[in-house]
Amino acid sequence: MGVVAIQSFKNIISTYLGFFVGAINTLFLYTEFLSDEYYGMVSYMLSLAYVIMPVMALGMHNTLVKFYSSFKTRVSLNSFLTLMLFLPMSVIIPVVIITYFGYDAIAALLSKKNTIIEGYLWHTVFIAIALAYFEVFFAWAKVQMQTVVGNFMKEVFHRVGTMVLLFLLYFKVVDLEQFMIGIVVVYMLRMLVMKIYAFSVKFPVVTFKRLKNIESILKYSFLIIIAGSIATILLDVDKVMLGSYVDIKEIAYYSVAIFIAAVIAVPQRSMHQILMPLSAKYLNDRDFESLEDLYKRSSLNLLVVGGFIFLLIVLNINELYYIIPEEFSGGLFVVFIISISKLYDTALGSNNAILFNSDYYRVVLVLGVVLVILMIVLNMLLIPVLGINGAGLATFIAIFLYNSVKLYFVYRKFKMFPFTIDSLKISGLILVSVLLFYFWEFPFHPVVNIALKSTLVAILYGGVVYRYNFSEDISSLINRFLKLK
Repeated sequence: MGVVAIQSFKNIISTYLGFFVGAINTLFLYTEFLSDEYYGMVSYMLSLAYVIMPVMALGMHNTLVKFYSSFKTRVSLNSFLTLMLFLPMSVIIPVVIITYFGYDAIAALLSKKNTIIEGYLWHTVFIAIALAYFEVFFAWAKVQMQTVVGNFMKEVFHRVGTMVLLFLLYFKVVDLEQFMIGIVVVYMLRMLVMKIYAFSVKFPVVTFKRLKNIESILKYSFLIIIAGSIATILLDVDKVMLGSYVDIKEIAYYSVAIFIAAVIAVPQRSMHQILMPLSAKYLNDRDFESLEDLYKRSSLNLLVVGGFIFLLIVLNINELYYIIPEEFSGGLFVVFIISISKLYDTALGSNNAILFNSDYYRVVLVLGVVLVILMIVLNMLLIPVLGINGAGLATFIAIFLYNSVKLYFVYRKFKMFPFTIDSLKISGLILVSVLLFYFWEFPFHPVVNIALKSTLVAILYGGVVYRYNFSEDISSLINRFLKLK
């Protein structure tokens, strides 16, 4: 766990920095500097870009990670990397052409409920292209076991850029239209910086030689598009569908709730950057003992850290909603239910890394497609009745089922299970902490109340985890920090 622990720790720092900046943007700057309608529009635009991004990338970012370590000669490796760079253009160019000639029809279809959407279709397309190639260049660095800079770009850069734009809008240096264009520019710049860094790590040698396993690569890429689309749809299709059922300003309220709950997934996102290439290597080398050890350790560590963040959110959410504008409090139920699903997702550790780099991803993809269809149907049924709460409930059900299937499948095929007796103890500690602290309120300002309760929770939760050594890796990091050993 040495490489994993070191890079994951650095990635967690940059990811939390990104989420801290994002929290300022999401909870305060967007809500004060931008109208609810335009806030909803930005959320919708970014969600739609993320939904179509896996298709734009043609799955190359996942394919690069899976197959990189299988090439043993310089010529074959350079040919493979050349393919990874150029293949996404086979989708991007047709998409741009179709958008150009069919703009009016596509815009009309998307903007039936909210006409504001039709003015920002090109913004969405260019952001999707930037997202796609960013992931390719990030994967390029990942396979060299260099994830820290890429994770910083992924988590921090665009949020700081957005913060600058929001202040420029507030001080009337830019107008609304320039602000919307500026968001596109931020994502394009992020992609270019990632490209420069990736090529500094390993400069490409353009080589056009036929690969012996080209059929396997293309087949995997096609299927991984479905996998990437499934994962993205489970995260973002709810916001896209909300645009067809409710006023676009309600997407802003929903986005704030989702952002708050998403903080739980920060450690998982950070560790995932290094778990993917390591899992691929262990699978290619058929080192199942190391793979299982990685699975259990990543699950346990992420459950400990994710559980602590879950407690900070759930126990302080009422106070937090006193700080931001009152209309956003309609997302309280969404925060609770999505937080539970995020904690479950986090506790699975390297489950995704194992599946997407193994030969069994095909079956999981079929099941994933079924669950996406279920989620879309649930959204269609629940949003008209429950509004944004319906979208949250639909997302919870779909993610819970999808994760349960993946958990079972890894156990069935690899005879590996991530949970141990310590996992059960940590889950019990989380439940007891919720029962102890949820109804305990201090009679001070909300910010003071949040600080006091968070301190008490940190002392209790952290003390128990450290005292009973639930996680050797986390205890080791604490000891190193405290210089006790």
